[in-house]
Amino acid sequence: MFNVESLERVELCESLLTWIQTFNVDAPCQTVEDLTNGVVMAQALQKIDPAYFDENWLNRIKTEVGDNWRLKVFFFSYLLIHLLLGCILGQQINDFTLPDVNLIGEHSDAAELGRMLQLILGCAVNCEQKQEYIQAIMMMEESVQHVVMTAIQELMSKESPVSAGNDAYVDLDRQLKKTSEELNEALSAKEEIAQRCHELDLQVAALQEEKSSLLAENQVLMERLNQSDSIEDPNSPAGRRHLQLQTQLEQLQEETFRLEAAKDDYRIRCEELEKEISELRQQNDELTTLADDAQSLKDEIDVLRHSSDKVSKLEGQVESYKKKLEDLGDLRRQVKLLEEKNTMYMQNTVSLEEELRKANAARSQLETYKRQVVELQNRLSEESKKADKLDFEYKRLKEKVDSLQKEKDRLRTERDSLKETIEELRCVQAQEGQLTTQGLIPLGSQESSDSLAAEIVTPEIREKLIRLQHENKMLKINQEGSDNEKIALLQSLLDDANLRKNELETENREKLHEANNELQKKRAIIEDLEPRFNNSYLNFFFYYFLQVIRTLDPKQNQGAAPEIQALKNQLQERDRLFHSLEKEYEKTKSQREMEEKYIVSAWYNMGMTLHKKAAEDRLASTSSGQSFLARQRQATSTRRSYPGHVQPATAR
Repeated sequence: MFNVESLERVELCESLLTWIQTFNVDAPCQTVEDLTNGVVMAQALQKIDPAYFDENWLNRIKTEVGDNWRLKVFFFSYLLIHLLLGCILGQQINDFTLPDVNLIGEHSDAAELGRMLQLILGCAVNCEQKQEYIQAIMMMEESVQHVVMTAIQELMSKESPVSAGNDAYVDLDRQLKKTSEELNEALSAKEEIAQRCHELDLQVAALQEEKSSLLAENQVLMERLNQSDSIEDPNSPAGRRHLQLQTQLEQLQEETFRLEAAKDDYRIRCEELEKEISELRQQNDELTTLADDAQSLKDEIDVLRHSSDKVSKLEGQVESYKKKLEDLGDLRRQVKLLEEKNTMYMQNTVSLEEELRKANAARSQLETYKRQVVELQNRLSEESKKADKLDFEYKRLKEKVDSLQKEKDRLRTERDSLKETIEELRCVQAQEGQLTTQGLIPLGSQESSDSLAAEIVTPEIREKLIRLQHENKMLKINQEGSDNEKIALLQSLLDDANLRKNELETENREKLHEANNELQKKRAIIEDLEPRFNNSYLNFFFYYFLQVIRTLDPKQNQGAAPEIQALKNQLQERDRLFHSLEKEYEKTKSQREMEEKYIVSAWYNMGMTLHKKAAEDRLASTSSGQSFLARQRQATSTRRSYPGHVQPATAR
C-alpha cells in the first residue's frame, strides 16, 4: 500500500485539481488560486450528493469574498464540517491529518488544499454513483491516475467501519443518556458564556461612548489651549489639565484592553464549547444510527426466538427512542437557527464593508474640497500680488508725468525770459531808429551819435542777438513738438493705466467675492461631512472588530488585540500628521508674506533706480549739442528758477 506522504503535496494538489475539473462546475477551476474561495468544492459536493448538499446549502457559500481571508476560513470550516457529517459519517478515519482551514484561507496553502480535495475524493468513491466517478478516473492520464489512486488507497487504509453488534446495543442507552447530559451541560455553559459576552459588549460600548466624549472634550480643550496657554508648559492650567486627561485616557485604554482580553478568552471558551457540542452531536448521530441497527437486530432475534414476553419492553424502548429522536430534532432546529444567525452576521459584515467604502469615498471628496480651498487661497494671493504690481506701476507713471510737467514748466519759464530779452533788444533798436529819423541829433554832433550807436550796438551784441533769435526759433519749434507729443503720450499712458487699474480692481473684487463665497460653501460642506464621516468610521470599526472576534478561529484570536492597537496607533498618527501639517501651513504662509514684502521692496528700489538713471540721461542729452552761451544761460536759469528740481530725482 502506498503512502501519500511520500509524494509531494503540491503534486497531489495539482493532480486532484485535474480530477475535479471533470465535474464541469460553473465556477472557474483552472489554477490552485481558483480553489481558495471554496465555491468549486461546494459545487462538486452538490454533484456528488445533491440530496444532502442541496441548493439552500450551496447558497450559503458566497462567491464574492475578495481578499477577506476570515470569510474564506469560515467557508472552508463550514465545508469541512458538512463534509465529515454528510459523506464520511459511517466511516472512522484513523491517523489522517485533517486540512488546516486557517492556512487555506490566509495563505492559500497547496498542501492543505490537497488534503481537502482528498476528502472530497473519498466522498466520491463512497457515494451511490461511485462507479461513474471511478470510470472517469480511469479515463485520465496515467501519471494523474496513479496519484489519484494512491490518494484513494491511503484514505481507504485509514478508514475503519464502525462495528454495530450486540455489544454496542448493550451500552447504547447508557451512552445516549451520557451524551444528552453532556449536551445539556454544554448548552447551559454556552448560554452563560453568551450572556457574559453580551455584558462585555455592553461594557465595551459604554467605554467607547465615554472615549468619544473624552475625545470631544479633549478637542475643545485643545482649541482653548491654542487661544490661551501652551500644552507644553506643565505649570499652566491647560498643561495640568492636559496631563490629567492623558492619564485618564491611558487608564481607560488599559481598562478597554483588559475587557477586550477577557472578552477574547470568553469567546475562545465559547468556541471550544461549540466544538464540543459539534463532536457530541456527531457522537449522538452515530449512536442513533447504532441504536437503529441494534433495534433491527433485536427485532430479528425476537422473531427467531418467538419471545412474545419482550414485545412490550421493546415497544417501551421504541417510545423512549422516539422521544430522544424528537429531542434530536429540536437540537437540529437549534443548529439551523444558529446557522441562520451566522449567515445574518456575515451579511452585516458585508454591509459594514460597503459603509466603509462609502466613508472612504466621502473622505476622498473631503480631501478634494480641501485642495480646492487651498487653490482658491493661492489664486487670491496671486491676484493681490497683481494688484500691488499695478498700483506700483501707476505710482511710477504718475511720478514720471509729474517730472515731465516740471520740465515743461521750466522750459516755458526759460522761453518767457528769452522773449523778454528779445523785447528789450527790439526796444533799443527802435529807440535808435527813432532818434536817427527825427533828427533830434544835430549834424555837428553826428560823429558823437555814431560813436554812441557804435557803443550801444557792438558786434558782440549783434552776434548775441542773432544767436538768441535763432535759438529762440529752434526752441519754440522743438518745444512745441516734443511737449505736445510727450503730453499726449503720457496722458494716454496715464489713461490706460487708470483704466487697467480700475478693471483689475473690479475683477479682483469680483474674484475675491466669488472665492470667499466658494470658500464658505466648501467649509459648510466640510463641516457637514466631518461628523457623519467620523460617526460612520467609528461605528464601522466597532462592529467590524465585533464580527472579526466572533468569526475568528481560536488559533487566530491572539492577534486581534495587536491589530486593534495597531489601528488605534494609526488614528493617533493621523492626528499628529494633521497637527504637523497645520503648523507647516502656518510657517509657509508667514514665509510667503515675507517673500511678497521683499519682492515689493525690491520692485520699488528698482523703479527708483531706473527713474534716477532716466533723469540723468535726460540732463546729459539736454546739455550736449548746445553752444557755450546757451549751456551757461540754461545752467544759470536752472539754478535761479528751479534749484530743487534735479536734486529730488538724483536723491532718489
